[in-house]
Amino acid sequence: FKGGALRLLQTALYALCFCCAAIIIGIFSYFLAVLADHNLDIPTKWKAVEGIAGVITLYTICTTLLTCCLAGIAFLSALGLLFDILCMGGMIAIAVLTRQGAKSCSNYVKTPLGNGPAGNAIAFTEGRHNYDPSLRTACKLNKAVFAVAIAGAVLFLITAIMQLVLMKHHKKEKRFGPSPSNDYTSGTAPRRGLFVRKPKTVVPTDDYAEKGVIGTDPNPLPVGHTIRPSHDTAYSGNT
Repeated sequence: FKGGALRLLQTALYALCFCCAAIIIGIFSYFLAVLADHNLDIPTKWKAVEGIAGVITLYTICTTLLTCCLAGIAFLSALGLLFDILCMGGMIAIAVLTRQGAKSCSNYVKTPLGNGPAGNAIAFTEGRHNYDPSLRTACKLNKAVFAVAIAGAVLFLITAIMQLVLMKHHKKEKRFGPSPSNDYTSGTAPRRGLFVRKPKTVVPTDDYAEKGVIGTDPNPLPVGHTIRPSHDTAYSGNT
């Protein structure tokens, strides 16, 4: 892969990470809105999920927009590597907090909106009842958050590895600057095949002939002229 392709791949990975974080923050914003609408206390762990997803969303927006321009720079890549690892840890934390989503959404379920039989509606005693999802719906949404959090953790692991690859590639590009071997472009020259013969050096005889160095005609006289001895002191041409 060349530098441009690596940057595009990293940008696509960050875009996928953004989608994962956006799904989580969207679902949990709905959960928190339901709890707030019914004047219920919001557990700290659900606030933590919302906060972690929000931070990851902001980070992935920045990286998606800036990766094509700034990827590979040593300091920024090291910083990005650190944040990618932290975001991976954040996604793992979200998966742990929503681990009830790994269970079936039938029979008795546990959701961020309450516990009970899956077929029952959520029983609220206060609030305006603008949002009345069933426990089965809440369970499926929680399951989606759990799955997306695992996918996000894997994606951030890949982006962290890609940061190392981009850093190494950038150093290689910087070390091998423009030269005749790469046609005066950035990067290293393509590797020569095992059985590829080195082209022979072609002497520009025409150019040297104009300068009178090599390749001149051994008989510079016009056609039909000959050399004969002169009675004076030298030779002269004869027609």
